[in-house]
Amino acid sequence: MSTFIFTSESVTKGHPDKVSDIISDSVLDAYIEKDPRARVAVETVVKNNTIILVGEISSAAEIDIDSVVRDAVRNIGYNRSELGFDADGAEIIVRLERQSPDIAGGVDKALEIRDGDAGKEEEIGAGDQGMMFGFATDETPEYMPVAITYAHRLAKRLTDVREKGILPYLRPDGKTQVSAVYTDGEFTGIDTVVVSTQHDPDVTQEQLREDIIKEVIKPVLTDKLNDSVKILVNPTGRFVIGGPVGDSGLTGRKIIVDTYGGSARHGGGAFSGKDPTKVDRSAAYAARYAAKNIVAAGLAKKVEIQLAYAIGVASPVSINVNTFGTGTVPDDIIREAIENVLDLRPKGIINSLGLRRPIYAQTAAYGHFGRNDLDLPWEKLDITDQLRNYTEGRK
Repeated sequence: MSTFIFTSESVTKGHPDKVSDIISDSVLDAYIEKDPRARVAVETVVKNNTIILVGEISSAAEIDIDSVVRDAVRNIGYNRSELGFDADGAEIIVRLERQSPDIAGGVDKALEIRDGDAGKEEEIGAGDQGMMFGFATDETPEYMPVAITYAHRLAKRLTDVREKGILPYLRPDGKTQVSAVYTDGEFTGIDTVVVSTQHDPDVTQEQLREDIIKEVIKPVLTDKLNDSVKILVNPTGRFVIGGPVGDSGLTGRKIIVDTYGGSARHGGGAFSGKDPTKVDRSAAYAARYAAKNIVAAGLAKKVEIQLAYAIGVASPVSINVNTFGTGTVPDDIIREAIENVLDLRPKGIINSLGLRRPIYAQTAAYGHFGRNDLDLPWEKLDITDQLRNYTEGRK
């Protein structure tokens, strides 16, 4: 019998990096709502009471960026000057330019060459080179790994009890962490739970621990708690100074929180602030879509899919499937099924998943995948029959 422990973390929407992600995606949504074909690549930096936006935007739409940013910060919960960072008092510095014509040309009119022949067609080219990963497992109803699933639920609950006034002394910044135990490859329990939350200065550590266990941890982990589970609440003690005052924030720095909590590989590209012509985002969504439907179709208990692209070229340069020995059919047949069922060119991904819509700010915190609380197109299980039927015909 072999046993190991795997740990994943999540953060609340008040964490400085998530503040940056939410601002970037809010700007993206504002442009796409008015101009679905807008090209957007926005990075946000926050520190103390300053917000800096840098990047490239190409759009005919006119957006009040100042209002969009302040509304996003206000909705997160930074609405009091005593926090040191607040929606009304923050200084906003904008350094946004138009997309490079060299990149735009490759994206706008990429020439796709299929199998090296001379037949060419105009297509949307990939906005950058790189590799993207999608992953799914049957460990949870969300088809996500256990540790990141519960870490996200705890982080979301931590925000909910603050916003609903259940624990009104909490402040927006917070982090969660879950260590899951596996025996012979199967999840068998929780080893350690960590919750760190920003709070008002007049709260004792004893009250905080009691309240967090009662209102956050127990409601989320009801059937997973026992006397052997270690619970750590604010292990460093006092956590009054937080958010962008306690630490700087940067768009895209929580890519492992955004995806699979470290259970799967990551190509390195962040999501937030990028329109769907950027395959860092859209192809990662497509890979998750394929992976989730593969597991739901019973073709594997666990699967990781890698897609790779070249800038300005539409079709992926490679597709790799790894079922870690859990597949009911060979991995190469599953790869063929993906190629036959899904159009993995940027235009195909954008059209099939309906990605030219303002749906992104809602994904910026608590994960882009496994979100049963949101209606996300890449989480739908609507191609399971097609994948299964293809593999049945190839056995």
